Amino acid sequence: MGKTYDGITGRLRAFIEAQPVFFTATAPLAGDGTINLSPKGVSGSLAVLDELTVAYLDFAGSNAETVAHLRENGRITLMWCAFDGPPTIVRVHGRGEPVFRDDPRWAGLAARFPGVDTGAHGLRAIVVVRAELIRDTCGYAVPLMSYEQDRDLHAKRFAREDDESLNAYFSRKEHVATSIDGLPGLPLPLPASGPQEAAGG
Repeated sequence: MGKTYDGITGRLRAFIEAQPVFFTATAPLAGDGTINLSPKGVSGSLAVLDELTVAYLDFAGSNAETVAHLRENGRITLMWCAFDGPPTIVRVHGRGEPVFRDDPRWAGLAARFPGVDTGAHGLRAIVVVRAELIRDTCGYAVPLMSYEQDRDLHAKRFAREDDESLNAYFSRKEHVATSIDGLPGLPLPLPASGPQEAAGG
């Protein structure tokens, strides 16, 4: 049976922090809008900030649907699955906000991810999620799979980019500055990289 939690603590926090992949789900307000579901990886790119707040690094990519939906309405669900060990699924339903590099909170948030070389991944935002409902359920139907390692392809692809080339890359992509449904996505051009990001975390 599923259980509702008052906060992300203890065993629940340890489970979330141990998972090598998680998923984000968002949607626009329009009833005919496009629902988005994204996998997120890179070890160390998610942090539990307090009992009701998590944050994750939003890296360079071909779309910015999550950012666009959060800018419009803030609704988001995060999900973690146990692919090994006891069968468990954890969902955090809440409100999210993309924090961009010109935000005064940027340096403090970026410091919460000391194990990630953000410069190698084209970091474009930090998504902060405030939990409104925290639940776990059984994962009996989730297959057992073994985690081997993170792929190095994303870092290899974006480590050679600077702000100017990242802006050019994002500008060429159809659904980065604007979502599939025409909502404002990633603000371009990107603000200049600060010293915290240039240091890699």
